[in-house]
Amino acid sequence: MLSRRVLTRALGVDPGLVRMDRVEVINDELLIWLRPRVRHRWRCPHCQQRRPGYDPGHARRWRTLDFGRTKVFICARVPRVSCTEHGVVVAAVPWARHAARHTRAFDEIAAWCAVEMSGSAASRLLRCSWRVIGAIVARVAADLRAGADDLDGLRRIGIDEISYRRHHRYLLVVVDHDRKRLVHAVDGANKTTLRGFFDTLGPARTALLTHVSADGAPWLNAVISEKAPQAILCADPFHVVRWAMEALDEVRRRTWNEVRRHGGRGRPATGEGKRLKDSRWALWKNPDSLTEDEQARLAYIAATHPQLHRAWALKEGLRTVFRLSGKPAVAALTRWLRWAQRCQIPSFVRLAARINSYWGPIAATLRHGLTNALVESVNTKIRLIARRAFGFHNVQALIGLAQLSLGGYRPQLPT
Repeated sequence: MLSRRVLTRALGVDPGLVRMDRVEVINDELLIWLRPRVRHRWRCPHCQQRRPGYDPGHARRWRTLDFGRTKVFICARVPRVSCTEHGVVVAAVPWARHAARHTRAFDEIAAWCAVEMSGSAASRLLRCSWRVIGAIVARVAADLRAGADDLDGLRRIGIDEISYRRHHRYLLVVVDHDRKRLVHAVDGANKTTLRGFFDTLGPARTALLTHVSADGAPWLNAVISEKAPQAILCADPFHVVRWAMEALDEVRRRTWNEVRRHGGRGRPATGEGKRLKDSRWALWKNPDSLTEDEQARLAYIAATHPQLHRAWALKEGLRTVFRLSGKPAVAALTRWLRWAQRCQIPSFVRLAARINSYWGPIAATLRHGLTNALVESVNTKIRLIARRAFGFHNVQALIGLAQLSLGGYRPQLPT
């Protein structure tokens, strides 16, 4: 039989912290009974101070790394202690975190598996449920972040919201543009949670912010202007161009309604109506990416529907503005606004007024080149994390896994 020192080392436990009493095999499970050495007993799990005992406690067990196909559990009789600061709590043990039912070694493996593979694969490999892995991820992420301050040194940040579940369930996401990583995520995207972020950041560190990028949502702009008035607010070009695409689609739908044949409800469009309906992607796509068929449709629209073609040209003109930077870009946007204001297309006249109302953030984006592209990239990866796991029962597990994957705390495979 292996020596006790080798066996405890295989369990991921420092043999200098524990003593092994006995080993039992019950129902195809290996039970290893340990007890902390004297100097590590009767300690509060929160402050790590030795405290007087409250009761002898009872036997507990923790799942640890398997031996081949055999599940292994560490068993111990753990008393409760009476802490003057934290009250009556279960004493700390060297091999597991407080209130956990798995050892630290098992937690590290589970966290690595959750980051590197799908939830179903991790569950099958470790022979536990995805709910258990989610709780482990949240626990490991909180432990790793306990000794670090993610909000220290922030200068340029991006703020956005992401839907993680149906029925309008959102996360508020904050990204550091300079370090290119996620620094804050919280359940609920509203003024309250955003103010909570700035309160956590504190007035001194908030005053050091120089740039904030956002998607132009009024509630975001209002809180940012209230909490960080000195920061330069930058609007995301992607959302501004999307406004133009929505205005273009409004023109396309109106033109389609004017020319389509009324064949009855539920009947497919025919004739000129079908031509316009099939031209949607030709109008939306980048001109450099158009196929020959889409180029032909665009040429047909230019010859037969000049107002719709002019709307397409306005959309492409706005896209071209955001390919520039600095003063030439601001001058180009000014010329585009004059063009849109006199184009006599109602949707683009309204778009020009909307862009004028956001002139400050949009011009700042053109001058400083700061966009929400990094934040959108983080959002896409969070969606991938949620989809790969087929959803999360607990949002804290999703936040924890996002912090491990995107927040600079990516776990390393224990070797």
